[in-house]
Amino acid sequence: MAAFLLRRLLWAVLLVFAASVLVFVLVANAGDPLAALRNQPDVTREVIEARRHEMHLDRPVMQRYGEWLTRFVRGDLGKSVGGSDVRELLWARLQVTLRMVTTATVIAIGISVVLGATGAVRRDSAFDRGARLVTYLFLALPIFWVGGLLKEYAAIRLNRLLGHQIIFTVGEADPNLTGGLFHRLANYSGHLVLPTITLVLAPIAVWSRYLRSSMLDVLGRDYMRTARAKGLSETRVVIGHGLRNALIPLTTLLGLHFGHLFAGAVIVERVFSWQGMGQMLVDGVVTVDTNVVLAWLMVTATTVTVFNLLADLAYGWLDPRVRYD
Repeated sequence: MAAFLLRRLLWAVLLVFAASVLVFVLVANAGDPLAALRNQPDVTREVIEARRHEMHLDRPVMQRYGEWLTRFVRGDLGKSVGGSDVRELLWARLQVTLRMVTTATVIAIGISVVLGATGAVRRDSAFDRGARLVTYLFLALPIFWVGGLLKEYAAIRLNRLLGHQIIFTVGEADPNLTGGLFHRLANYSGHLVLPTITLVLAPIAVWSRYLRSSMLDVLGRDYMRTARAKGLSETRVVIGHGLRNALIPLTTLLGLHFGHLFAGAVIVERVFSWQGMGQMLVDGVVTVDTNVVLAWLMVTATTVTVFNLLADLAYGWLDPRVRYD
């Protein structure tokens, strides 16, 4: 186990390192981070050159990357183009995005397991056919279009009908939010509803269909018939023997798709005006801010790597036959 974890961590470090080099070079050559400063008529050439020297833009790209990597190893993510501390900015934005992604992941897993397992047990029933139709629609609908529809029909019209705003369409929380714990939780929840629904639709469609196929394969195995022959209840057979084994291949898929949730969060945060990691990435790309984009990359790549490693460990827990050599 220790050797397996060490190999995986080593490959993860090498992969993240290669990705950071590629992204740094691409962003560094994508444009001029001082373009906005140059367009100001009252800014002199001396000021621009001083700012350029301060940001190390007068040095070769790979030398700048080496300096960034040295600072990163020490925990220093540098300054943004606007002069803000990137580490502080990252921490504030990460909390916002994790709130949405974590909630979406838990909900998507729960609904996917119910839809997939029930659809397999009741194969070709009205429930199974309806669930498959709905998941096909989830896959076909553009995420930004779904967000727009939810704003209109699940928030604006519902709030108007109730005569009180309980579901919000903009932001992750009210500005300068105050009040007690329950008031704050209600406000956060009201802002979280629509982005979470928008983000979970595609994962539910993929994961539930994948689990249904895995469950159908498991239900026909010999050990399922043996369990029934021993007199076990159908519920215990399906959940204790069938579902546990059907979840084995799904764990790997969950680890891989966690990165897709972060990618989807970029679009969702734009639709609902959330100031999270996705908006941070967009701002960094627009302003050609290598420190901001690299901070987003390192957090995202590390998170995806950790979840893939956890998926591998869960695979071994679900299937005792798996050995890590």
